[in-house]
Amino acid sequence: MIDIIISNTSDKPIYQQLFDQISAQIIKGNLKSDDMLPSIRTVSKELRISVITVKKAWEDLERHGLIYTMVGRGCFIATLTKSERSDKRNEIAIKKLSKDIAYYKELGLSLSEITNLIKQKY
Repeated sequence: MIDIIISNTSDKPIYQQLFDQISAQIIKGNLKSDDMLPSIRTVSKELRISVITVKKAWEDLERHGLIYTMVGRGCFIATLTKSERSDKRNEIAIKKLSKDIAYYKELGLSLSEITNLIKQKY
């Protein structure tokens, strides 16, 4: 089983927690190319979450090119070079930052205020 910790008290949806943790493990190289992911039903049962939730996370991982599916065999970690993993990391980070920055702008924060907040939390 891959290393996943689900927080029921998090503001983040469970499928997003799954996506974030698995994508991070793939990007860091902890999960290797062509490693098989546990089945959706196995993850659902072990984490006591909905099959639909796991399926949504697996679909997001596949949409981002981090895993691939072989019909009748299961889901596997995509083959990515170090450069491709770096590109995927940046792509995911930019997508998340774009959403967050839009919200911060709605709050009326300036770029320097956002930067200072990030530095404080980092």
